[in-house]
Amino acid sequence: MTRLSVEMLAADAPPPITSAGHAQLGIAVLAGIAVIVLLITKFKLHAFLSLTIGSLVLGAVAGAPLDKAIASFTTGLGTTVASVGVLIALGAILGRLLADSGGADQIVDTILAKAGGRAMPWAMVLIASLVGLPLFFEVGIVLLIPVVLMVARRGNYSLMRIGVPALAGLSVMHGLIPPHPGPLVAIDAVKANLGVTLALGIVVAVPTVIVAGPLFSKVAARWADVPVPDRMLPQRASDELERRPGFGATLATVLLPVALMLAKALVDIVVDDPAALVQRVFDVVGSPLIALLAAVLVGMVTLGRAAGFSRERITSTAEKGLAPIAGILLIVGAGGGFKQTLIDCGVGQMVLDVSKDWSIPALLLAWLIAVVIRLATGSATVATVSAAGLVAPLAADMSTAHTALLVLAVGAGSLFFSHVNDAGFWLVKEYFGLSVGQTVKTWSLMETIISVVAGALILLLSLVV
Repeated sequence: MTRLSVEMLAADAPPPITSAGHAQLGIAVLAGIAVIVLLITKFKLHAFLSLTIGSLVLGAVAGAPLDKAIASFTTGLGTTVASVGVLIALGAILGRLLADSGGADQIVDTILAKAGGRAMPWAMVLIASLVGLPLFFEVGIVLLIPVVLMVARRGNYSLMRIGVPALAGLSVMHGLIPPHPGPLVAIDAVKANLGVTLALGIVVAVPTVIVAGPLFSKVAARWADVPVPDRMLPQRASDELERRPGFGATLATVLLPVALMLAKALVDIVVDDPAALVQRVFDVVGSPLIALLAAVLVGMVTLGRAAGFSRERITSTAEKGLAPIAGILLIVGAGGGFKQTLIDCGVGQMVLDVSKDWSIPALLLAWLIAVVIRLATGSATVATVSAAGLVAPLAADMSTAHTALLVLAVGAGSLFFSHVNDAGFWLVKEYFGLSVGQTVKTWSLMETIISVVAGALILLLSLVV
């Protein structure tokens, strides 16, 4: 999984499956990625099969026994589907309820009435930033995609003009702003001040998301002029309904998991006592699984029953919501398998070994190390944790502000150029109906812009704080 939870990171990782040299590992990484890209683009092979074959090629070139390479791939696939798959499934059910009940139409109609024309991309980036503050990236995508697709369709907007700002808002929140797992782990690693990091993170995040979101979306819309994928967008349900849910009830249902997860994050910060009853309660109700499950159950009443659905129709709607995501689950799972093969082959450790003697400024070093690990493993959180651990000794003589900037530099670098070994890459590709090339020119480039702009702003801030 690209965006790992803190709990997953704490789990015991599989031992490395090969002791190949750095040069051999570098060749193996290039070979594995090249095979995946070639099979998908040249031979038009399904991404799930391409990722599976590419993972085996990576392990073989790295010198790993084939059974160990297969074990690494299946472990990564299973871990990814187990963690992300259930969230995608619950989100798909909630999204289908939202669409079929007319609730999504209610949200879209209200947004279109309040913010039309040139203001729409700015409205989308604001909504995504607020919603994405307490959310895992995948959960944010699942919740926002139905709204993005319907706003684009109903308002006759370019899909990329609406989608890129929403993705930028989610991604910036994930990489730079606590209480996301990556920033929190980095804060702990370098002993940074949470409040100062949050404040400086917002200073960096605002201009970054403007550049990578509404501004870049103008270019992305020209490079990937794609229609809204019909398989992800049911027809306008409310046209055939006698009534539909109110805007307030619909918005409250969608924001319920956001509120629960935000409450958990606030309790973790304020209470900070794992044994306390209140923290134990919110650790459960604020987990992504329980929060989304609660939203689905509530949505069956506030959306389904409010639209006049019978119990049988609500059940049928939930079943229909699961059908379109089967391919997405397999592709995202295979992306997680490829990432785990990279890690087990020792690629992350190779990057740390090669970069540990670089003689450059600490903030730039932190950004570069996170960039290289991100490119090699595809995991933003693994890149954040590894780079933070490496540069933590450098924070000993830093001021409070510069220590916070060190955390942000690591977070910015961890977002650099998402590509085929990132499960998020395949999520965006499938949800928006893009080709691999279009995904690179939009999503991958947007991530790179976020990383570079944020990194530059961090270096500038270091001169004045």
